[in-house]
Amino acid sequence: MEKLVKEVNGVRLSYRDTGEGTPVVLLHGFCGSSAYWDELVPLLEGRCRLIVPDLRGHGDSSAPEGTYAMETFAEDIAGFLKSLDIGRAVVLGHSLGGYITLALAERNPDLLLGFGLVHSTPLPDDEKGKEGRLKAMDTIREQGLPAFIEGLVPKLFAPAHLETMPQAVAKAKQIGLETNPDGAVRTLEGMRTRPDRRKVIEEAKLPVLLIAGTGDGVIAPEKTFAAEGAQTTKKQIDGAGHMSLVEAPGELAQAILDFTSLI
Repeated sequence: MEKLVKEVNGVRLSYRDTGEGTPVVLLHGFCGSSAYWDELVPLLEGRCRLIVPDLRGHGDSSAPEGTYAMETFAEDIAGFLKSLDIGRAVVLGHSLGGYITLALAERNPDLLLGFGLVHSTPLPDDEKGKEGRLKAMDTIREQGLPAFIEGLVPKLFAPAHLETMPQAVAKAKQIGLETNPDGAVRTLEGMRTRPDRRKVIEEAKLPVLLIAGTGDGVIAPEKTFAAEGAQTTKKQIDGAGHMSLVEAPGELAQAILDFTSLI
């Protein structure tokens, strides 16, 4: 599918726009791109309008200098949504995309019909997590992005799927290699310093979807489900790791369709 481009906040954002119906924006995870959603898009585009951007520093989008705080990403997406002139949308974020979604929901709830986290969490990094981000930044600076991606991607899949889904693992690595190295480092710093956003879920006046995988070794289900409010829907996908978008796209698509049908 041909990618489109919009200039927002001094960033060139590349994106895909397909289907008709309720607008659903899909935000990918760290060292991913809109291609992370390739397995899911065909399952959803007949039922809703999918808008799938590459975040700043990722995929075909530009990687400007400066801080990549979650609020900065959220400003990009807010400006992007306004430029599309679609009114309000459902925004669903995978991992890093979930952190951005929460920042967007906190700052611009008027742009949303509902929002959700896919293998993400409202919790901030703990001290061990912050140390891990610093080590990752050092790895990219000292050994290069390929060395980091080679270590990262296998952790994203449930162990059993590393053997049964070799092509998916290889594709995730290739997508990761398309990340701008400086953008990756800036994003790691932004994730490392993000705040606790449990209240965004607990106090939400909009429908909220939380999706976790029982085999997720990156963000365990209890971290995804660390907060809930009156309109929260929780879904656990058995056997999925951090990448249900490719490990169990059918189940994930159904959960999203069930959620959007309530809006």
